[in-house]
Amino acid sequence: MRGCDVTLWEGPTMPVERLTHLDRDGLHVAGVRCEDPGCGWTEPRTAGVFGLVLVRQGVFSSRVDGVVRLVDTASVFVERAGREQQFAHPQGADAYTEIVVDEPELAELLGGDPHVPEGLAYCTPDVAFAHRMLLGRATAGADSFELAERCTDLTVRILTQLAPERLASGLPRTAAARAALVDAARGALAQDLGLGLDALGREVGCSPHHLSRIFRAGTGVPLARYRNRLRVARVLERIAEGESDLGALAVESGFSDQSHMTRVVREAAGVPPGRVRSLLRGA
Repeated sequence: MRGCDVTLWEGPTMPVERLTHLDRDGLHVAGVRCEDPGCGWTEPRTAGVFGLVLVRQGVFSSRVDGVVRLVDTASVFVERAGREQQFAHPQGADAYTEIVVDEPELAELLGGDPHVPEGLAYCTPDVAFAHRMLLGRATAGADSFELAERCTDLTVRILTQLAPERLASGLPRTAAARAALVDAARGALAQDLGLGLDALGREVGCSPHHLSRIFRAGTGVPLARYRNRLRVARVLERIAEGESDLGALAVESGFSDQSHMTRVVREAAGVPPGRVRSLLRGA
């Protein structure tokens, strides 16, 4: 789910606004704003999931298994499943992005073991930029494939600070193997433009993280951008053949709807599909 309405709910100690950007393929991304949080610590609770919290405004304090730390815009709070945790907001209202990765997806990222190593993670410049690009593309209406790829990349950048060796495990060792993987992904996308990132990884036998990394290195562009090139080529060809039903063409080309197709074609070609049709007829 992406771009749903903001809903306000009253938590046990504070009002919270939450806007979900992505909720599929084992990934959840939401923007959260805590207004008027009050003083003191929240009730202790045991974390049930792995999560990352990146502060956009303000600061908050975490108490995990009795250890207190301050989390600001230059650090990342790593929520580890099974840990008892509490939170406080010493400077009042704050805003952050939360990323939740389910256990199977987390295990794929960490070499088969979902246990997250100990240590602190920081919002380095590359992490900060990847974070803002994820939110910016979500606001711009990017589809779930692109958002999942960006979310996975951001998560990997953070986890690499804690377990670089485990993040590198599973990568094909030879250039020939990497090239074959890229070709397999290109072939799968050409056959089914509606494949999601997880499904594409399963199709070629590679984790989405490794596939995205190898594909970008091999082609110079992210998977989502390459898939959009294939989609736009399909749209232009079908319009040139005389297709007039743009709604049906959007579905045929793997877009969620006609407005999604219009956005992507306009970004790629500079004009929307209807204008493309007029120009081709004029030619």
